[in-house]
Amino acid sequence: MFENLSDRLERSFKILKGQGRISEINVAETLKDVRKALIEADVSYAVAKSFINTVKQKAMGQNVINAIKPQELMVKIVHDELAALMGAEAAPLTLTGHPAIILMSGLQGSGKTTFTGKLAKKLKAEKGMKPLLVAGDVYRPAAIDQLKVLAESIGVEVYTEEGVKDPVGIATRGVDYAKRNNFDLVIIDTAGRLAVDEQMMDEIESIRNAVKPGEILFVVDAMTGQDAVNTAKAFNDRLDFGGVVLTKLDGDTRGGAAISIRSVVDKPIKFVGTGETLDGIDIFHPARMADRILGMGDIVSLVEKAQQQYDEKEAEDLAKKLRKNQFTFDDFLKQINQIKKMGNLKDLASMIPGVGKAIRDIDIDNDAFKGIEAIIMSMTPYERANPAEIRGTRVQRIAKGSGTKIQDVNRLLKQFDQIRKMMHQVSNMGTNPAAMMRQMKQARRRR
Repeated sequence: MFENLSDRLERSFKILKGQGRISEINVAETLKDVRKALIEADVSYAVAKSFINTVKQKAMGQNVINAIKPQELMVKIVHDELAALMGAEAAPLTLTGHPAIILMSGLQGSGKTTFTGKLAKKLKAEKGMKPLLVAGDVYRPAAIDQLKVLAESIGVEVYTEEGVKDPVGIATRGVDYAKRNNFDLVIIDTAGRLAVDEQMMDEIESIRNAVKPGEILFVVDAMTGQDAVNTAKAFNDRLDFGGVVLTKLDGDTRGGAAISIRSVVDKPIKFVGTGETLDGIDIFHPARMADRILGMGDIVSLVEKAQQQYDEKEAEDLAKKLRKNQFTFDDFLKQINQIKKMGNLKDLASMIPGVGKAIRDIDIDNDAFKGIEAIIMSMTPYERANPAEIRGTRVQRIAKGSGTKIQDVNRLLKQFDQIRKMMHQVSNMGTNPAAMMRQMKQARRRR
């Protein structure tokens, strides 16, 4: 997301770069171009205009014209104001009561049911909660079945009443069931419509009044652009929801909803959904999103994703093996699996400053590791533990077993040997991966 906006903003700031003399005129020209970029990205005209006025006022107040590097100062001002526009800081989820109750709302097709599963998985894994999913969408064909499949895949229970067309009653009885069976979290999936209508609004308002949720989340498809903002306003007027979830941010979207929505409904974006996998959920950090929009990457989120897959004992064992130069293909396979759990490879790479633009037009297949995994799995346990012994007929057998060429196997062996040597050298310099991760965790807590 935001690729077109990032490009336009970069071109806008180039108006100031290399200018022999900076004046109020070319600062104004830059901001005019920034406003066009925002509007093209589907930010509402009123929000874009107000944003530019604020930036201009601050730019003149900080004397961009006389700055040594006016372009850099302008980028900082725009970054800070973008972050402020989107909410400044991440907004926490409200989990009050026993059980805590979260009500999902939104139009049909916005991704409510999928996000319900994602949120349940996240809260179960990170907070140790015991979730109950309540199937309140009694109209959409297969909605209940979809929720059941999601729940089964993450090991949580679903409360359903097959054939009953009473969403308010189902929600109420679902909460009662949770109280009797010691669930500490209830997430209620509700029905949507193709457009906002009074019957839907009356129904979900009745559910809210009956179960009194501590948190109401409005789920909206980011690809719907300004319609997302208008729909958010309609729902907020009736439900007074606590936060917004933007789904499908990995799609072909201009991203303007993320910038506009906070200003229009004055409610924070709490989560973003990316991809169809149940791990595709991120807390929304306005400053980090501003970093991405301006092409600065997002190292903090990348580190957090790594930490989620981090196991301290495994890291200590790995450090010992590296120091003794005993890194094996089994260890390599574990590292690949950890990387895969972190999410989409292209998204991960784009979090590194300067890399996002470089790989924008490169197709990074999420199955890029399949060939490597096939080769490693075609090795015997002895071969995986003793890579130096793999040659001659062993290479031929591995290539045949993995459906690859002999050159592919030899290339992997050469690359693995280079990786092992490099990692051995780094470990002997005193760099301990377990210690590094502990230091990063401590730094996050201090923040």
